[in-house]
Amino acid sequence: MTVSEHTRTSPLVAVAGSDGPAPGEGTRGEAADRSIVGRLDAILAAFEDHDRALSLGEISHRVQLPKSTVHRLAEQLCSVGWLQRNSGGYRVGLKLLQLGGVALQRNSLRERAYRHIYPLAVRTGLAVQLAILDHGAVVYLERVVLAGFGLPTRVGGREPAYCTALGKAMLAFEDEPTRSAALADMPRRTASTITDPRAMRAELEAVRRTGFAVDRGEGYRDLACVAAPIRSSGRSIGAVSVSGPLGRVRPQALIQEVRNVAAAVWEGRAAPFPPLPAAL
Repeated sequence: MTVSEHTRTSPLVAVAGSDGPAPGEGTRGEAADRSIVGRLDAILAAFEDHDRALSLGEISHRVQLPKSTVHRLAEQLCSVGWLQRNSGGYRVGLKLLQLGGVALQRNSLRERAYRHIYPLAVRTGLAVQLAILDHGAVVYLERVVLAGFGLPTRVGGREPAYCTALGKAMLAFEDEPTRSAALADMPRRTASTITDPRAMRAELEAVRRTGFAVDRGEGYRDLACVAAPIRSSGRSIGAVSVSGPLGRVRPQALIQEVRNVAAAVWEGRAAPFPPLPAAL
């Protein structure tokens, strides 16, 4: 097949055309976002952290593109299985979910971690999660929930790093530009959320000294979490946490368990941690 033939038959390429942005069409400020790839990416990103269907108007508002443009692109995404359309609007298609599952399955960190985090969930009776840091957000790679309670997180979901133990455990070992970007905007999520950058920097310094982070209802009012970074060459490549209802999480009893599992996930255990403080 020649290039011209492929262009005529590919449903995604056919959307682009050669006439540039539609009249009156807004941009997101970057040249890439005016391209077909940028628009498709923006539409798919609108579904992050949303399991429900989104209406055409909701997607248009999120991506700041006209409804006519969104409709044209969304229909093309439906034609290749990346989105699905029903009476409630559009939602993520099976093909995209399948591709996401393949990406997670191929993640070596996730594969190495599972044999450690499942026993941790059994021993503690709490939920155990594995995550990485991406542009100031925690991305959940795996979770094991054996206890009789639910969590608002999901595999593949994202949460702000500053208000989670997982995020603080990883931010503490990041470079200064990454930390500064993550702390630039810290809206209050609950009464316990740390919103002062100076207080957060002090907290991250404590994480560097002790090797663990605690979230006492900072992201979600009734949930607590203890996390430890998975470190390689001094940097954090991920983190492990134990989470549960605020009244059931006892940090002092969980810290060593979580740190040991985080160290075991990465081949070559980290250096010994300093003694734990007398009280938390």
